[in-house]
Amino acid sequence: MADATLSPGGPQGLSGDPRVPTVVVDDVHITYTVNGARTGRGSATSALSRIASRRRTPGARQVHAVKGVSFAAYKGEAIGLIGSNGSGKSTLLKAIAGLLPPSRGKVHTQGQPSLLGVNAALMGDLTGERNVVLGGLAMGMTRRQIRERYDDIVDFSGINEKGDFITLPMRTYSSGMGARLRFSIAAAKSHDVLLIDEALSTGDAKFQRRSKDRIQELRAEAGTVFLVSHSNKSITETCDRALWLEAGTLRMDGPAKDVVAEYEAFTKRK
Repeated sequence: MADATLSPGGPQGLSGDPRVPTVVVDDVHITYTVNGARTGRGSATSALSRIASRRRTPGARQVHAVKGVSFAAYKGEAIGLIGSNGSGKSTLLKAIAGLLPPSRGKVHTQGQPSLLGVNAALMGDLTGERNVVLGGLAMGMTRRQIRERYDDIVDFSGINEKGDFITLPMRTYSSGMGARLRFSIAAAKSHDVLLIDEALSTGDAKFQRRSKDRIQELRAEAGTVFLVSHSNKSITETCDRALWLEAGTLRMDGPAKDVVAEYEAFTKRK
């Protein structure tokens, strides 16, 4: 869960916008520890010893991944997050989803955010069919709703177009097939806030078109969609607003085409 839930008397848009905000990120900082390489043998014993003595792992360092980011998101918006590798995009999404607590600042949300990533947890040893059921239950759907939407989920994913792959274990799927099925499960229901982290980048052109259409439908159902993608074209085609993060700071927030243009000019100068 995020730090707080928006309520009628709670935080409003940072600029006093009269629209109803779904997410308010207020001066958020996120810091985490990266451990250095292991040295010597008996690493498990050494780790227990360090815990007991409360000593840091040799080579550990603090990473300040997100630095004082503030913005408000509103119902019906599709917001793209762009920036160089390591700029803090995925880390910020995890904070909005309530999976990574800020070290400073607050994240306020209306409803329950749902994070969909390429590595979203489905079980490799189970069939795609079983994962559709488990994934639907994890998102709060009833078994009846899953049965009613099952055929649509499988058809949308396209994984059965070249065989009955839905009956095979997911570990036999390509990364693209797995990503398509994950998105199809997540897109089977409406979300207050849907966070998509590179989940569309592995699909073919046909699936990407279907996904973009579905995102537009999710927005029309009064939700908010965040999309992290290294494809600037996907951002401009799918989103009307973009946030540009660079080295953990928010460099620009505005219309997607304007922000992408500034970012592309920046990358050319580097």
